[in-house]
Formats: sequence, C-alpha cells, structure tokens
Amino acid sequence: MIHYSKDIDQIVTLTLDMKGRLVNVINHEIGKVFIPVLEQLKAEKAKGKLKGVILTSAKKTFMAGGDLDYLYHADNAESVYKISQTLKEFFREIESPGVPVVAAINGTALGTGFEMAMACHHRIVINDRKIRLGHPEVSLGLMPGSGSSIRMMWLLGIKKTFNILTRGKSYTPKKALEAGIVDDLASGRKEMMEKARAYILANGEVRRLWDTKAGRIPGGTADHPKVALEISMISASLANGYKNNFPAPKAILSTLVEGSKVDFDTACRIESRYFTKLLLSKEAKNMVKAFWYDLNAIKEGANRPKGFGKFRPKKVGIVGAGRMGSGITFNCIMKGMEVVLKDVSKGIADRGKEFSAKKLLDLVEDGKISKAEREQYLKMVTTTESFEDFKTCDIVIECVFENEMVKSKVTKESEMHMDEYAFLGTNTISIPITKLAESSIRPENYIGLHFFAPVEEIPLVEIVKGEKTSDETIARAFDFVKKIRKTPIIVKDSWGFFASRVQNTYILEGLNMLEEGYPPALIENLGLQAGMPKGALALADELSLKLVLKYEDQASVNYGPKYIQHPAVSVLHKMVNELSRTGQSAKAGFYDYSNPEQISLWKDLGEHFPNKVKKYSEKDIIDRFLFAQVIEAVWCLQEKIIESVPEANLGSIYGFGFPAFKGGVIQYINDYGVKNFVAKCEELENIHGPRFKAPSLLKKKVEKQEML
Repeated sequence: MIHYSKDIDQIVTLTLDMKGRLVNVINHEIGKVFIPVLEQLKAEKAKGKLKGVILTSAKKTFMAGGDLDYLYHADNAESVYKISQTLKEFFREIESPGVPVVAAINGTALGTGFEMAMACHHRIVINDRKIRLGHPEVSLGLMPGSGSSIRMMWLLGIKKTFNILTRGKSYTPKKALEAGIVDDLASGRKEMMEKARAYILANGEVRRLWDTKAGRIPGGTADHPKVALEISMISASLANGYKNNFPAPKAILSTLVEGSKVDFDTACRIESRYFTKLLLSKEAKNMVKAFWYDLNAIKEGANRPKGFGKFRPKKVGIVGAGRMGSGITFNCIMKGMEVVLKDVSKGIADRGKEFSAKKLLDLVEDGKISKAEREQYLKMVTTTESFEDFKTCDIVIECVFENEMVKSKVTKESEMHMDEYAFLGTNTISIPITKLAESSIRPENYIGLHFFAPVEEIPLVEIVKGEKTSDETIARAFDFVKKIRKTPIIVKDSWGFFASRVQNTYILEGLNMLEEGYPPALIENLGLQAGMPKGALALADELSLKLVLKYEDQASVNYGPKYIQHPAVSVLHKMVNELSRTGQSAKAGFYDYSNPEQISLWKDLGEHFPNKVKKYSEKDIIDRFLFAQVIEAVWCLQEKIIESVPEANLGSIYGFGFPAFKGGVIQYINDYGVKNFVAKCEELENIHGPRFKAPSLLKKKVEKQEML
C-alpha cells in the first residue's frame, strides 16, 4: 500500500498504492498501516538521516477521498468520533515529524484525500485541468472531519474558509492556487518531484502556523468585531437560504466560530463532534443515498438495456437554435462532439452558435480553457438551414416548438437525409412520443429526449421510450446522455412522463390551498420551507397555467372513468378562462410582472380567492406539499412509468427540485418509515380526499415489512 524509498539527499518518498482498488481512499484502517512508516521516519530523524518527506501516489489520482461505504453504514456516535480523532492524530503525525513534508499531488484529491494534502507543509500539484481538488462534502450533507476545516481557517481566515467549504466546489489546480489551498504548480510529474525536493532542501525544520507562538488566524477570531459582524450576516443568510433544512453549512460555521477561540487540537475535537453529528443525521444519510448510491447505480447502467455495445457518437444534428437547442449544442461540443445546428435560416442558426461563443468566453475568463481552445470548440459547430447536412450525424435532436404538426414535419425532413443507423430524439414536454413517432419512417429509431431548462445547468434528461422504440435505441440514447455528462432516467411514454407529472401535484396542491382560503404569501413561503426551489404559485406561472391544466386534461384522458378531478382545476379555469392570467410569459398570473425589477404577488388575488383560513399548522401544509409529490411518484413506480428507485429519487431532485436533504421522493418514504407513511396517507385522505390515497404498492410493502 505504501512504497518507501530514500534518495542520496536523505529525502524519503512515500508512494500511496492501495491494492485491489483503482484509486486510493482513506478509511478507518489507514492509520494502522502508516504507524510503522511514521515510526521509521521518527527513527531516521533521530539519527539525523532525514531531510524531508514527499507524499505522492502511484495511481492516476492522488487520493479519492474517504470510504463512503463505511461511513454511510456507521451508526455509533462514539465509534465515528473515535475514527475522526484517529485520522486527526495520523495527520498530526504527518505535519509534525520535524522535517518538511510535501504533498506531490499528481491527480485528483478530494474530501479526506485533500485533508491528507492539507496536513502537509507544502502542496505542489500538476497543472492539469482534469485534476480536481478540494472539499465537496457539503454536497453529501457532510463536512471535513479530519482537521481540514481548522487548517484551512488558520491559512485563509474564517469567512474565506466558510465560503470554500460550503460551496462544495472542486477546483482545478490553477484555481486552487488562486484560492490559496495549494502552494505551487508543476508542468508534469518530473517537475513536481523536482520542486518538492527543492522545497525540502531549502527548508529546515518547518512548523505549521498554529504550532507557533506568533501564529494568528488571518482576519482574527470570531471575537474580533469585524469578523463577528461577518458571522452574523452569514448566519442570517443561512437561515434565509437553507430554511434550516441543510445542517452542514451551519455545522461548518459553528466549527469555525468555536474553533477560532481555542487552540488547534481543541478546535479539531470540536470539528469531530460536529462531523459525527452530521454523519449520523438523517439529512446526510439521505443525501449520500441519493448522490452516491443512487447516482452510481444510474451511471453504471442498471436500467440500460443489456446486450448492446457502447454507443460513441461523434456528430450530433440539432434542429432549432433557440434556448434549448443552443444549450444542447454547448453541452455536446464541450464533450468533444461536432454539432450541425439547423434553423429556418443560417442567420438564426448563427445566433444559436453565439450562445456557445458567450459561454466559452466565460470559461476563458474563469481560466478553465484557453483562447485557442475556445476557437477549437467553436469550430466544432456548423450552422445551416438545410436538413441535408444531417447525412453524417449519428443522432439528430429536434428542439422546435411544442406543436405536433411542426415536430412531425421536422421529423420527416430530418429522416430523409439521416443515415439509416442514426436515431432521432425529440425534446418534448407534453406530446406523446408514440404519437409523434407515427410520422417517422423508422419508429424503432425514434425516442424522446426531455431536457430541462437551462440545459447547461440541469443535470437530468428523461429518455422517453415510445411503443415501437427499440431497446438498442434506448441504450444508445442512454450512452449519449451520459457522454454529455447528464443523468439519464428511462421513462414510459405517458402523460407528463415522470418529472412533470410529479411536479404538477406540488403546483396543484398549492393552487388548492389558495382555493381553500390560505394566504398566497403563506403558501409560497411554506413551499420554500418544505425545501422546494420555488413556491407553487410562482412555479405555475413559470411553466404557464395552460400547461399545468393540459397535464391534468391528459390525466383525465389517460384514466378515463377512473379519473377524479383535482379540486385545483377550478382555480386554473378561473385564472385562464375568466381572468386571462396565464402566467409569466403573458406577464400576468398569480404574480404581477408589470415591473420586472419588482415582481410580486398580484394585488387583486385576494378578491378572487379570499383569505378564509385563520388557524393553520405549518407542518400540515408542508406535509401536504411533500406527500402529494411522493404519492404520485409511487403511482409512477406502480404503473411502470419509471422502473427503479434510484431513477425516481434522482429524477425528483434534479428534475423539479424535490428536497435534496430528503434524498428524493422514494427515500422520503424509507426515511419516514413505510408503515408510518401509509398511516399518514390515510389521515390526509380522510381530511383532503382520495388524491392522498396510498397506492397498493405501499400497502404491500407494509404487509411484507419491506422498504422500497
């Protein structure tokens, strides 16, 4: 696992190389492995035969991070705290041998892996933009647990450290240098090792800032008036932004505030306590389940049709240079694929290409690509007004207006010039794929690719299989979506597909509350407190009330005599048909958009939907918002609209912003307890009606005492 070598300058190089793993990880056993190595270093130092230590890796990565499997299943606070402290002691030994220790970072170092680098006196990293460095733990509901937050605070100060740790970013080497979390860059492995040796030879005994009497935290401790003011502002921002739903940012702030007032080792114990509490929290367990286990299950192709080789598209045709088509174009070229961008005129297509030009310029200014690379990316986009240019494309994606006739026309004209092995994907949000495929000459090669706006930011794509879509086309679509670094979920061709159908229940529940007489501001605020990204009324406006109503009309057709109209439909009819307020695009909906700089709830809303509710329970309202979505998601599982729990969880979080701290719609049930969830459904059904009825799938799980 650790290769020990010593050169003629009395510099020891420790090379990490964990057996049986593609990457090095830090787990609860690594300290034991290092004990004899550390003892050997101490002995060498005592004999005067050690000038310094270089820590590097034999693998492509430096250190991938902690052992999430072990941490996820940990359930004993005392044990977790002890592990955290053990790793801290190990890292303290690294930084305290009395000679310089240099981290020669030859590859990615994240999380606990970067904590090891932070424990070294000096950090040199190869300047490769593929390398990522830093602490993304907050994205899993966690925080550093081996001293890194305290070390970083002593190097950068409280505010800067808080910003780095709570953004969950991973840095390129250049950006890491600018942020102050690494010390030097190297052009390659040879220069990295040369610089490491040069640093050791130029320095004698090195002490960390916190181990010196003169050491001070940059900017001061939390007791400093200026810092105290910054902390109070950060606290207010946390309460407003996270609604106390995500405990990790608050725990990080508390660690820094309390840790700044005590000595380094005491501060590390404070960090261990907060780390332990977070690791055992429901929020962290839910987020690790979603963003580690569920996400990896999808990426590994658990639901991808088997028996088909990997599809490696090189050239993509896109019809429609609007916001959606332009966004897909940008995603494709950034992943090395050529794009033929077509619209009714080359001039309009050129405007779509300009979107990529602006996004690439932003990357140049951020230091993520060079000017020369920007030009190379732009050369990968060919604009045209002719369908004939699709003849060499591996896939064509249609992104035209949400109109069946227009889409059918585009399908026919595209397929006339496409290779017989290429497939066509339609980006639609509401038109059945099977119906659109009727205009295709090769319906087996026709599929739905539902992207979400803005394309460059939303990491989800729904792959919608029509009745005649072949398994091979599904597999190829899956591979394409993965290639552009999106998360693919495979859904059945049914009304609203998965994401829009479930999201609609959140909107409808909010509209129904309005009809019941709840104040609109209360509805919106409690939607946000529930963890949703937007209030139900604001989201209805954004999508358009006509589309919300269309989904409910589609549900009516789908279920026929079994359909039970949602009580919110009357609100939609009133807004659309009587008041002509159809949403944001019409600049009139539940909100008033007449002044773009001061958008607010429509002042006359109370006249049409009077406030009648005087007493209410915030928890009951939040339960209604979340249960409505979760129940609909279970119906989707039961009806085979979506076929796996990981896809349902990630589809809900990425697709419409279901609370990440709940782990997604299905994890919400497991966290709540299936039996308790069904009992709550019965309670809500008795009060609010059959839309809260628990699907039989859930009742069967209760009978069998199983989780979903």
